[in-house]
Amino acid sequence: KVVKETLENIGYSVFYKVLNAKDFGVPQNRERIYIVAFLKGNIEFSFPEPITKHLKLGDILEEVVDSKYTISDKLWAGHKRRKEEHKQKGNGFGYCLFNHESKYTSTISARYYKDGSEILIHQKDKNPRKLTPREAARLQGFPDDFKIVCSDNQSYKQFGNSVAVPVIKEIALKIKEALGEWTMLSKISNQMNL
Repeated sequence: KVVKETLENIGYSVFYKVLNAKDFGVPQNRERIYIVAFLKGNIEFSFPEPITKHLKLGDILEEVVDSKYTISDKLWAGHKRRKEEHKQKGNGFGYCLFNHESKYTSTISARYYKDGSEILIHQKDKNPRKLTPREAARLQGFPDDFKIVCSDNQSYKQFGNSVAVPVIKEIALKIKEALGEWTMLSKISNQMNL
């Protein structure tokens, strides 16, 4: 409300909506508020509607994964202990376990590098594993040709802080559409005033 009012007070037309990445072709439950503001007046803008392309988690997972992403016995025991402690307190905190058939994961965060607890991948006859950096990139909708040039920890921080690329792409297309319509209407209006 404060951001909206501040922008309006300095002359912007403000539009906002909560969108979820899982509605835009990535298997991640990531709700974020998006704010679009135009300084030029009388622009009609609408946010994109969800798309029908849905991936399940298995669609973005790598087939062969280095064993370094499998969590240790000690970390797995700690995750299970903390989850049970939280359950006894009546809250739902703790690790989240997903598999290839999961429709989507929890939200990846910048702290994912610490222990991976919010998104663990089930492995048959092994402890769960963390996402690889490439899988984290895919979870945010980055294409496979996106170069990952930093450490795993830095990659997790960056992808956890990122926006979901397909959501931004769809919003950008709607902004372009709105500006195109506004430009066309402005030209017509200017011609009529001549």
